[in-house]
Amino acid sequence: MTMFKPGDPGYDEHRLGWNRSFESHPALIATAGTTDDVRAAVRAAREQDLPLAVQSTGHGLVAPVDGALLLKTTALTDVEIDPRRRTARVGPGAVWADVNRAAARYDLAGLAGRCSSVGVTGYTLGGGQSWLSRTFGFAADSVISADVVTADGAAVTVSAREHPDLFWALRGGGGNFGIVTSLEFALYPVERVFSGMSLYPIERAFDVLDAYRKWALTEPEAMNTAILLAQIGGRRMLAIRAFHLGDDGARVLAPLLEVAGPPLADAFAMRSFPDASDATNGPDVPPIPIRQEIELFRTLPDEVLNAIVEAGAPDSPLAFVEVRHWGGAMAAAGGPAGHRDVPFSVMAVEPFPSATDVTLDRLVRRVRPYATGGSFLTLLTDPTRTRSAFTAPNYARLTQVKRSWDPTNFFRTGHNIPPARKAVL
Repeated sequence: MTMFKPGDPGYDEHRLGWNRSFESHPALIATAGTTDDVRAAVRAAREQDLPLAVQSTGHGLVAPVDGALLLKTTALTDVEIDPRRRTARVGPGAVWADVNRAAARYDLAGLAGRCSSVGVTGYTLGGGQSWLSRTFGFAADSVISADVVTADGAAVTVSAREHPDLFWALRGGGGNFGIVTSLEFALYPVERVFSGMSLYPIERAFDVLDAYRKWALTEPEAMNTAILLAQIGGRRMLAIRAFHLGDDGARVLAPLLEVAGPPLADAFAMRSFPDASDATNGPDVPPIPIRQEIELFRTLPDEVLNAIVEAGAPDSPLAFVEVRHWGGAMAAAGGPAGHRDVPFSVMAVEPFPSATDVTLDRLVRRVRPYATGGSFLTLLTDPTRTRSAFTAPNYARLTQVKRSWDPTNFFRTGHNIPPARKAVL
């Protein structure tokens, strides 16, 4: 394990995460190369009475970690694929690009996130919404077991049979319950998928969104879709994104495409899973300050659609407004991840700070009265809304698990779930 203090060479490099909205100044940075290093970092933080923050890629950074011991797990990048069992086991520094390439050799895929540079473990612990989630569920639902360093520095293995309470909480409760040093999860047979996006004039936005809110409720679980308003190639456009497990995606999508009319560009095709992910998401964005707002909806009334259309495609080429349909396999029972019965989300993303903040704020104010008040933890950047990522019963249960495994709230940076004040008898 290598340690860095303020002023040391390498300190500034290691303290930065992908999300540059925050200028963190930790008291100490520890870079882990083994599980023993992780345990040593926990002990050091406790001995020095420092908060402990964990960072792999920094995509999930939601608040500065000033004065903390920042544990970097970036170097723990092991990826093991078991094609017979259709499983992957990864270290906490592995990113989805590593898993996508390794699993594709066996025509398998995990429930990867939008960006291939996102860390697998942090994304999965937060629930994880994939382009295959309507087909197979939250990424957290696919977790089979995890090796965890707990708040007292012990190393335990958790699964449905071993420490089932902690296993349940890890599958969507974020990093509140321990540091995962190895994560095992299911892979799925995915040889090729119909994927990509088609582009249309922004003037078609209301008609397409109107059709989408009705058509999406009929789409099969094999189809995963979203409507995007964005600036592409210097022009404001509407995009239809699709990711379909099967070779009949064009037929399934046809009613929506008919409403959209002739495309300015059509990039739908059958692709391997890694190529499909890249084609649907576009290129990964380099580290930037980012602001992201997400709201969930049971229905999308005209008032919401009008607010989205009037906000239009944001000025920045790195910003967008997205309407996405969820449900399908995500609705099945599992861990505490997300709001499983809510069909739609509206998400607005832009570099921060931005001249268009006023437009984004206006959009949020207009749509929020029609929203459920819920969110998805993986997509939430506001730590004051952490509780909104869970149903009330799941949140209450998470606080009880926290009381059992971390009664002093040692793991409290980021999206914190504090321990219950008293146990439920």
